[in-house]
Amino acid sequence: MTDARAIPYGRQWIDEDDIAAVVRCLRDPNLTQGPRIAEFEAGLAAATGARFATVVSSGTAALHLAALAATVGPGDVVITSPISFAATANAMAYCGARVAFCDVDPRTGLMDIGSLAELAAKLARSGHPPKAIVPVDFAGQAVDRARVREIAERFGARVIEDCAHSLGARYTVDGVEHAAASCSHAEFAILSFHPVKHITTGEGGAVLTNDPARAQTARDLRSHGIIRDPTRLERPQSDPMRGGWYQEQQALGYNYRLTDMQCALGSSQLRKLPRFLERRRALSARYDLALSEGGMRERIEPLSCEHPDRHARHLYVVQVRRQRDEPLASVAQRRRSLYEALAARGIQTQVHYVPIPEHPFWRGASRAPSGPWPGAEAFYAASLSLPLFPAMSDDDADRVMAALRTSMEDSCGA
Repeated sequence: MTDARAIPYGRQWIDEDDIAAVVRCLRDPNLTQGPRIAEFEAGLAAATGARFATVVSSGTAALHLAALAATVGPGDVVITSPISFAATANAMAYCGARVAFCDVDPRTGLMDIGSLAELAAKLARSGHPPKAIVPVDFAGQAVDRARVREIAERFGARVIEDCAHSLGARYTVDGVEHAAASCSHAEFAILSFHPVKHITTGEGGAVLTNDPARAQTARDLRSHGIIRDPTRLERPQSDPMRGGWYQEQQALGYNYRLTDMQCALGSSQLRKLPRFLERRRALSARYDLALSEGGMRERIEPLSCEHPDRHARHLYVVQVRRQRDEPLASVAQRRRSLYEALAARGIQTQVHYVPIPEHPFWRGASRAPSGPWPGAEAFYAASLSLPLFPAMSDDDADRVMAALRTSMEDSCGA
């Protein structure tokens, strides 16, 4: 990659074998609802350790179906993180639930477990204990699963893990290692296959669970709630109105199907997941080393990470260091200046995320009492996501670091 070409913050990596897999599908009879859906689902179950995977049209659709399968409905309260894409909360609102936001640890962007426990207790005292908790794995690092699960069990809540950032991440509980999205400590987990994620199907997502009944609910709702399985039909087999054509809509479902073409691409991409993860970790280690040299850490630092080898490295987020008693608006201005200086040098960065409660819709939406969120506000003001994707070369990473060093001097002072 030459210096004249912009480096995006994220991008898919499509090889000729990915293209060939899609082309083979195009030559087959089934472009949708064919055998490649089950093949991709089996691959995802094997990769995560979950018993069942249901692929759907997006990560948002996965969140929505997981919430419905968890029986989240009108009047229920769901707790999630303010530092996530808006879809995490939106999907709960689709079900009619009210959303409450706990705070995050500003060093990691992950749920603050103390804030979660306090908010769940407050909701319970008000007569509205949480129906579900949706922890968000941020940037590729897993939330403390055991503590989230303990709080959920204390208040009778179900856990839906948002693993859109963490395919390939791992965590340990009581000395046992688990894969993110294994549902070892949750009723459900979801994945996203947007082009900037670890693997892509263009758009797409998956619901994972270890419960066969919940998996069946997700699959039914994925396709209009229509049942074709003869053993599950309500009309008697002897009824002349029932024949080989017959089907029944037994629930209000959705058209959230993923096509065979997308699943062919997904299966091809999934075989490369170990290589993609290895490259993301190598690039992140290169960034870590560069940030440790030449006084860079005095002005900017990466997110806290206790176990780099278990991190899925979806994003590489740095934070502008806040000076003692410095107002957040000042930190945010320095972050904005850095963003603009990097853009002028062809380095496209991003901010993950505008806190969900700060969006105009959510400021005006009916939600459960929660906040303030000082951790989320501090995190948002200081954070910037640098380019990170497997197709980057070492030279690309070095160019990002060189531009970061020069841009900090220009925007923040030498």
